[in-house]
Parts: sequence; C-alpha cells; structure tokens
Amino acid sequence: MSEKKVRVRFAPSPTGPLHMGGVRTALFNYLFARKHNGEFLLRIEDTDQTRYVPGAEDYIVEALKWCGITIDEGATVGGEYGPYRQSERKPMYREYADKLIASGDAYYAFDTPEELDAIRKKCEEEKKTFIYNHETRENLNNSLALPAEEVQRKIDAGEAYVVRFKMPVGEELHMDDEIRGHVVFNTSTLDDKVLFKSDGMPTYHLANVVDDYLMKISHVIRGEEWLPSMPLHVLLYRQLGWGEDMPKFAHLPLILKPVGKGKLSKRDGDKLGFPVFPLLWTDPKSNDISSGYREDGYFPEAFVNMLAFLGWNPGIEQEIFSMEELSQAFSLERVNKSGAKFDPEKTKWYNRQYLVNKSDEEIGSLFTKEVLTAKEIEADQAVVNRVCGMVKDRVDFIAELWDQVNFFFEAPKEYDAKTVKKGWKADTPELMTELKGILEGIEDFSSANTEEVVKEWITSKEIGFGKVMNPFRLAMVGAGKGPHMFDIIEILGKEETIARLDFAMENIKK
Repeated sequence: MSEKKVRVRFAPSPTGPLHMGGVRTALFNYLFARKHNGEFLLRIEDTDQTRYVPGAEDYIVEALKWCGITIDEGATVGGEYGPYRQSERKPMYREYADKLIASGDAYYAFDTPEELDAIRKKCEEEKKTFIYNHETRENLNNSLALPAEEVQRKIDAGEAYVVRFKMPVGEELHMDDEIRGHVVFNTSTLDDKVLFKSDGMPTYHLANVVDDYLMKISHVIRGEEWLPSMPLHVLLYRQLGWGEDMPKFAHLPLILKPVGKGKLSKRDGDKLGFPVFPLLWTDPKSNDISSGYREDGYFPEAFVNMLAFLGWNPGIEQEIFSMEELSQAFSLERVNKSGAKFDPEKTKWYNRQYLVNKSDEEIGSLFTKEVLTAKEIEADQAVVNRVCGMVKDRVDFIAELWDQVNFFFEAPKEYDAKTVKKGWKADTPELMTELKGILEGIEDFSSANTEEVVKEWITSKEIGFGKVMNPFRLAMVGAGKGPHMFDIIEILGKEETIARLDFAMENIKK
C-alpha cells in the first residue's frame, strides 16, 4: 500500500487567546508537514457556541502569521475540503450520528441536567462516583432502557436528547502513539461520551473524527490532554467503517511551570512577569489586557525557536535554528514523552541571540521605528545604525537600547550622583578646561586621532587615565556607562563635545 500524503491540521477552539502551548502544537504540525512535503490545515472547532469569544479566531490567524506558520488550507485561505469552520459544517454531522445509532454503536439519551445532577448527588452521599457507562446506562433515561415506542414518542414530542456513544464492554484496545509508543486501554473503564448535543451541534469527539476523515488527515498531532480521548476516536473510526483510513496519533508533552509542578498557566506568567500568549489580548467582556510576546519586544523567530525546543531537541549541540532548518531537522521520534519546563530566562537568551545576529542596519531601523519615532526624535539613520551596533550585545530587546544610547540623541541635563561623587574631584574642572583646549585644537576628530592626542596629553601630565576619562565620560553621557569614549565623541562631533564639557563644568558642583 502506498504511503498516505502527509496532511496535518491545527484545530483550535475560538474561546479566547491562543496559549503558547497551542502555538507549539501548531508549530510541530507545521514542521512535520514541511519535513514531509505535506499540507498544514487550520480548522476552527467552534461547535461549543456557548464558549465562543468574538475576535478569538482573528487572533489565532494573526498569531500564526506573526510566527511565520503558513496555512495551506483553512478557514482563511479556503481549499477543496472546506468549509473549515465546524459551525459551517453543521448539517453533515447528523448523518454520522444516525449511522452509529443504526449500527447500535450509539443511543439516544433523554436524561435532563437536573436528573443527572440528582444521580450524582445521590452517588456522592453513598461515597461513589457516578459514571455514565455500561454499568449504569441500562437504568437511565435512554433508548437502551426504554421501549422503542416510548423512545419514538419522546422524539416526536420534541423532547431534548443527546446522542451517546455505546462504549464496548471488556475490550482491550491496543493502540500506537508516535511519541508514547504502545498504549492500552480497557473499554470497561471508559464512559459513554456525548457525540451529538441537544442544540443540534456535534461534540468535539464526533466532529473531530468526521472532519479528520473527510479532510484526509494522515497524522493527528495534538496535546497530551487529548490522550484519554484516543480510545473513543479510534473506536469511532472503527465503528464508522473507516479503520483503514485512521490517521496516526501523536500526543505532545505538556509545557510545565518554571517553578513548582503542573501545567504552565496564565497565572504563572502574571506572577513571574512573562507572557503566555503570542500577542497581546484584550478580553472583549472584561477588557482585561494580557501581555503578548510580540508587544513585549520578542522577535517571532526567537519565540518560534524557543517553542521548538520545548519538548523536542535535534540531538546536536546547535540551538539556533531558522524555520527552514527546524523543518529539516524536526521528527516526532525526537519529541520527549515527559513535560518540558518553561524557562523565561532562556526565552530572553534566544531573543538576544537573534538581536545580536541581526545587521546594524536592521537593528537601527527597528530602533528608529519603535523608539525614536515614539519619542519624536529625528536622527541620521547611518548614525542610529552605528550606535545601535555598538551596544546591541548588551541588551535582550530593541526597547532596551534606549538606556544604552540615549545620550547620543539627548545631551545630559542631570548627572548620576554616584558617578559624580566618585569621579568629579576638586581639580576636575581645571583638568576639563585643559582637555577642552586640547580638543578645540584637534582638526581630525576621528576616534583614533582624538584617542591618540588625548592619551598623549594625559601621559605627559603623569596622571592616571581615570582622573580625566571618568569625568569626561560623565560630561558626555551623564553616567559612567556607554561604549568606547572616543567613538562616542567622534559621533557627537567636536562642537557638541565642547558644548557638553562646558555644560558639565557649569552644572556639576561638588
């Protein structure tokens, strides 16, 4: 039998912002598709209309786009297996629910929420757990327990019902997971899940299997939380007569908290000060704002690179991968079974690697766009590129460059008190006056030349370099920071350098 064409899908529910765990699921599907020259689909699973959140679908699409995850088929780009929103596919699911009822693999259940609550409460009082399964179903308000005429009467009368899957009894299901290997479930431990709801919409289980079959999905790569659903999905394939076309399953490990145990949540991000969403999200009901990696200044490539290493590794020392390199290297065999601990500091490290490796021109352009324009500062772009390039290895984010280079664009009006106390002595004004005279006499104000002339003068005075250079830096920068001093004054120019020295001598008082 020839190998099936690789077709994978990312199928989120539009119930809020996309968690970074969801982005990783999309990424692993995308990398797998690219590795095998396959297709990546985006399907919107909006069967639960009560949890639908306006704007969530647009957010999902924008997040994938920001990450560089290209959709081959889906709700926004179309394709021959559409529609790709489950709410638009609603009429087709009923047929498959009916087919399962006809074959005896599903049944009508008329139990009201109140009836089920009463049964649960009674079981709790008896220190038991109620499960709707083979042990209880024959005694409940459903078509297995009621006479056929009664069932028909209820349907004709328009009584609300759901369709439940009739889980086989005592069968050992042997299944293969591409990440976890061989898994076994006993069907007697499983409940009779609802497949079709009283509002005429399928549940996730039925819609998911029907859509994966009709869309010719070859591999279902999803989060570990769906592993308990795998037996039901495998049985649905089998009972619907699609066993030969069943996709391969792969369940990805959880992303864990940086501190403590358990799954990474928004609360962890709020507490420890990092985003858990790719983009900023404003809740349409409460107007609460949740931070995003994009708005916090992360490069999409750094975010993607970090995500790829949460639960997967290439088996080599290399840690920096482009999307193309990730596509070539990725394999499900190298995805871990155990959860991956999220490290916010490592995420910053990734961003710094990408920042340092970008050209001075790109960094300078981003700095102008993101920082200088917001501050309404106009500057020569070549100068901006140069100063950003001088300090880019000292920061994690573009926005942090401002603290490193602000003195190039705004002359200091105040001076760091600690640096003044340490470096501005009683004889400093006299030295600065003399230095001013030396600088005024220099025609070639290049870094190399001014350094040579000034150092020669300091040496001739037989004083320590710090006595001159520390207050000189304070006058130019306003603090004891910044790149090479003579590079600074070359960029500032002679006129500005002299003006800053004058201002410092007038305004720094011991």
